[in-house]
This record gives sequence, structure tokens and C-alpha cells, in this order.
Amino acid sequence: MNARFLENWTRQMRKGLLELAVLNDIQQYGRYAYDMERDFCKSCGLLLGHGRIYGILARLKKDRLVKSVEVKSVEGPRRKYYDLTAAGRETLAQMNTHWLALKRQLDSIANAR
Repeated sequence: MNARFLENWTRQMRKGLLELAVLNDIQQYGRYAYDMERDFCKSCGLLLGHGRIYGILARLKKDRLVKSVEVKSVEGPRRKYYDLTAAGRETLAQMNTHWLALKRQLDSIANAR
């Protein structure tokens, strides 16, 4: 396969799935952005580079899907922790439903051979 094609396809897939992963992560843990970024880079390779998570969180906050609260930290400056809004929980449920349907379809196609 053409390496450039595969690299571009992988990048586009990551971009599409990153918001879903961020929202699911926030729902489960209600986390600090730096921790999310570190874990995403380490464990699942979803991030293409450092700093991307902050832009995604800003966009999700603008769309009123997440809210943040600043908490004092003994390790340095105040930290923003994120949580889903009611609209965020509803949107995430719809996104997860859509993702699972797509995954089932892809699995069915891949297993048909």
C-alpha cells in the first residue's frame, strides 16, 4: 500500500475519532487536560502531537458539550478539570450509538470474506 495514502488515511481517522474519545474519557473520569493528553499519546496513539487536546476541549466547551472548573493544585497553578454538560451527555450517547453501528457494519464486511 502507498505509505503516504496510509499515513493520510490514519490521520483523518484519528481526527474523526478523537472527539469521541475525549468525550468518553471525560464522562468516565472528569479529568485534567494534561492527564488526558499524556494518556492518549501513551496508550492509544490518538493524538498527532502535543497541544491538540486543548483546542478540542475549547471547541467542545464553545459548543456547550463540556464545562470546566478550576481547582487549586499543590503542584503548581490552578488546573481546569472538565465534565460533560447535559447536552454533552446526550450528544455522546448519540455519537456512541452511531460509532457502534458503524463498527458493526465494518466488522460484518471484514468477516464476510
